Amino acid sequence: MRVIGLMSGTSYDAVDAAAADLSLEGDALVLAPLGMVSAPYPAGLRDALAAALPPAATTLREVCRLDTHIGRAFASLAVRADEELCGGRADLVVSHGQTVYHWVEGGTVHGTLQLGRAAWIAEATGRPVVSDLRARDVAAGGQGAPLVSVVDVLWLRGRPGVPVALNLGGIANITVAAGTGPPAAFDTGPANALIDAAVHHFTGGALGYDEDGALAARGRVDEALLRRLLDDPYYAQPPPRTTGKERFHLPYLRAALSGHEALPAQDVVATLTRLTARTVAGAVRSVRGTEVVVSGGGTRNPVLMSMLREELGGVPLRGSDELGLPSAAKEAYAFAVLGFLTVHGLAGTVPACTGARHPSVLGSLTPGRGGLRLPGPPGAAPVRLLVRQA
Repeated sequence: MRVIGLMSGTSYDAVDAAAADLSLEGDALVLAPLGMVSAPYPAGLRDALAAALPPAATTLREVCRLDTHIGRAFASLAVRADEELCGGRADLVVSHGQTVYHWVEGGTVHGTLQLGRAAWIAEATGRPVVSDLRARDVAAGGQGAPLVSVVDVLWLRGRPGVPVALNLGGIANITVAAGTGPPAAFDTGPANALIDAAVHHFTGGALGYDEDGALAARGRVDEALLRRLLDDPYYAQPPPRTTGKERFHLPYLRAALSGHEALPAQDVVATLTRLTARTVAGAVRSVRGTEVVVSGGGTRNPVLMSMLREELGGVPLRGSDELGLPSAAKEAYAFAVLGFLTVHGLAGTVPACTGARHPSVLGSLTPGRGGLRLPGPPGAAPVRLLVRQA
């Protein structure tokens, strides 16, 4: 089955589409990567999205407009991915949508909202669409995140020691895939979220992120500011835990900078980069990880990667590309897998990772032009993921 996974993360800078040929072979789910395409959000849409995200106020009118424009952006890229990666023969599209709010109170997730209505994708592509994947896990008492944990567990199962999958998006999350205990997964804290907020703030909006870690490379870590940031009680919460830009945003950073206003921009960015590296490494140590397999946009920041290696000490750090999944596309591939599991009637969650009461078949199905024809149920759920180059 040719499946297109669509993803836009907490940095909301672009929509990524990854296509895979997926099949079940015995106890294995086999993934053959077909490639990735990406498109930035139009500047006006990205600005409108940024203006509506917490802690800003918004209106239902603006939410409706964003839902439509995001849906159209996802639909346009899905059409392109079908043509360029699948030869116009995709069987299924899976859309994560754009997370705009993750409702967390007292360590409990009460709801989650992703915009980008699947109807736009189904209409443009003619393909059935699986969407709204997080809500079912939340309804089952889970965190709704990290949903990629089921893919990480299947993928890294059987590797020696305690392998840890790490994603560095706006928020950093890890999956502990093996070891003597059950698997586990949680958000460690900000990856790029605060770095991006600082760069946007200090450049007056001229830059959206620290390209190649250039600002951090010129800066010096301010230990007093770092200690203040590390005092956030989030880092002491037991897993499973989840967070987002509802917490780690520009007003949060401004409050942390109170009394540190004289710090130059490059020192602030260097300190935030060290914060990400230290909190990620602390999380890896807490689960006794023996190797880290990293993916996500943060891998393109050499300063962050260097700091992370320092903080990890002797724990090996390798890119997901080494194991067959391109770092930039790994999450999009993961959502393709989740949609494949859904249409086969298979659960897409690991309760030990999300905190749910039970595994759940995820998402909502939107029929394509030909209606909805689901494949027959498999004999058994896969227990491992094999990446096989097409």
